[in-house]
Amino acid sequence: MTNIMCSSSSSSNSSISSNRNNNNISGSSKWKIIDRAQDSGFLPTVAVTLWLGWNGFILWIILYAIFLAGNWQRMIIIGLATLSLVLPVDFPGTLGHRLGDWIMLQAEKYFGLKTVIEDEDDLIRHSKQNKAIIFAFNPHDMLPYAVFAFNPILRRFPGICENGVALMTSSVFNIPFLRHVYSWVKGKSVDKRTFLGRLHNGESFTFSPGGVQEVLLQDPSKPRDVILYLKNRKGFVKLALATGSPIVPVFGFNLDGSYGYWFPRGRLIEKISRSMGFAPLVFWGRWFIPFGIPNPRKIHVVIGPAIDVPNEGESVTQESIDKYHGIFMKELDALFNRHKHEVGYGDRQLKII
Repeated sequence: MTNIMCSSSSSSNSSISSNRNNNNISGSSKWKIIDRAQDSGFLPTVAVTLWLGWNGFILWIILYAIFLAGNWQRMIIIGLATLSLVLPVDFPGTLGHRLGDWIMLQAEKYFGLKTVIEDEDDLIRHSKQNKAIIFAFNPHDMLPYAVFAFNPILRRFPGICENGVALMTSSVFNIPFLRHVYSWVKGKSVDKRTFLGRLHNGESFTFSPGGVQEVLLQDPSKPRDVILYLKNRKGFVKLALATGSPIVPVFGFNLDGSYGYWFPRGRLIEKISRSMGFAPLVFWGRWFIPFGIPNPRKIHVVIGPAIDVPNEGESVTQESIDKYHGIFMKELDALFNRHKHEVGYGDRQLKII
């Protein structure tokens, strides 16, 4: 299967501009900027609730079934949950995907999505070569929902066509109801088989390499540190080298503040989090609703130049992995520093551990 190069034209009512306030940054004249006017009104809020509100919906359903429901109500809830796990993950097919497309277009408004591509021509070059592009999104934060910027319905990035997806923890697809919603918005499991399969098929995608471990490293007492858990995250670099797939550093600004949160700390919690694929925590968003939708922060996603890697096939060496992983971290740090002043992060530091 080949990856057809697609347009990254903006959606309706978005503005495309050059970077006028770039502080004379070298090369910024060719940046492509798409900035969506923010609207957190009724319809965008409903759409984001249908997407991200399920975290809370499921919790309340469980609590209701345990403490308040009668026998028949409890049986109905258990039956619907079982049916959800039995049905295909993308049920009901086309109708679900159409709803997912609508949700993503409304989310673009809710978060006032702004994207900056530093070198679109290079991404187009890779797309024409039928290469899968790995968009490595950082930070993971509480929920890495800003990966929705790569949804193909938004048509923001070359290489992300109809089959473009966001890869996420496989545990999401083992949860009733939630598994269908994330399938509708083009989510798939980040397991090695899916990851490598997409690379071999030339199908681009985005994922967040920091994972759940990055959530546990957040420290409200040090708000100026932007912490990324990347030094030991080298598996994606190995797979990139095995297929010759370019890696693109991506940073999403303004995710912090989307949620307030609390979670217990300690090694046991870390082990539990890694085994489950998500952290046992309490978080609250808009209107302080526990496990609700995020505050309508204006999301600003910046995409750096692609990092070309050689195709080493089955002969990938640790030396190559370390080399290109180091290049990735260096490029990500530079990307952050090129854009941090524009979004009010001027006094903040990127801390990679």
